[in-house]
Amino acid sequence: MLWSRTSGQARIYKQGTSRTGPAPARVVGVSISLEKLRALKREAGAPAPSLCEAPQGDFLRGARGGLGRGAVGAEFVDRGDTGNGKIKSIPPHPSPALRARERASAPLVDDLRVAVSQPASQSISALRKLLGLREKTATPRPRKSTDREVPGEEISPGLRLIETRLPMPVPGQALSLAFAKRHDDAVDPRHLLFFDTETTGLAGGTGTRAFMIGAADWHGDGLRVRQLLMTTMAAEAAMLDTFTGWLGEKPTVLSSYNGRCYDAPLLKTRYRLARKDDPITALDHVDLLFPTRRRYRGTWENCRLATIERELLRIVREDDLPGSEAPAAWLHYLRGGCARNLRRVAAHNHQDVVTLALLMQRLVEVEAAGEDVVGFVEAP
Repeated sequence: MLWSRTSGQARIYKQGTSRTGPAPARVVGVSISLEKLRALKREAGAPAPSLCEAPQGDFLRGARGGLGRGAVGAEFVDRGDTGNGKIKSIPPHPSPALRARERASAPLVDDLRVAVSQPASQSISALRKLLGLREKTATPRPRKSTDREVPGEEISPGLRLIETRLPMPVPGQALSLAFAKRHDDAVDPRHLLFFDTETTGLAGGTGTRAFMIGAADWHGDGLRVRQLLMTTMAAEAAMLDTFTGWLGEKPTVLSSYNGRCYDAPLLKTRYRLARKDDPITALDHVDLLFPTRRRYRGTWENCRLATIERELLRIVREDDLPGSEAPAAWLHYLRGGCARNLRRVAAHNHQDVVTLALLMQRLVEVEAAGEDVVGFVEAP
């Protein structure tokens, strides 16, 4: 059976005949309209087309698939070559796929009828439920912590200065740098600036920035510790300018622990990205990591600053926040979180720069005595 686009009727040919050219002798040339075929189906007891079915599409699929597939329940009887045939109605035989589709669509049709019969507000909810959609609610913003207090005073928008003084006497003579294999060099203790940074990551690169710079130097009759803490991203330029001012206060000699490879390059990058002059490159820099590693490698499990503090200087920290957790503490504060861990970061940085001042004096003493390890000297 084929559907004619020009006449809008279904033309039925017997199996083994051609659709083009003059009709052979055994072709039943009967044209049946779509309405007549539907009437025949109703007479044969076929169910009415469901809401989700496309009657015309099913009719065409049944026609192209051949007779006896559930599309049309009709049988054609040939009466020889007269060209006259009669149609005998037979009960329809729907295919298993058609029956399965009707069974599957029945609940959906019932739900659609219920949804349409309800008021607009209820039908929308019913349709959402039918489609399996859930109401999306906005995620509530986390409340800001009530503990937002950070130490120091604000010297610029988003930049705080923390300054403390320790009763650590200034060494009475120049410190020899023989421990750093600079046998002819010595440095005035008042020219030393011990510094350390706390950063947003440990990988370095242009995406990492320092949110805290700590510096210690001998000033007056004791050790002065100054720390710059950013509480907003926009305060970086002010922090770099302030640190530049510290470096220019005197003939500065920098001292750090692995700062030559990490802290100094990171700060140079931040100066460059801020389009500011780099004040670090021109300064002398005494990195305490390398002489410490040469002398104590293999003596303890490693040469991390915390290990050197504990084993050589006998300094034991209490409630110390590891430096690896500093980035998370600062970012948590920026997002409105509690400031407790940020205060612990400041205490950690404070102890780092104080330890650098003690470590340099100890290395000078060890080198002068020619010993591998010297006895305990109490730290302030």
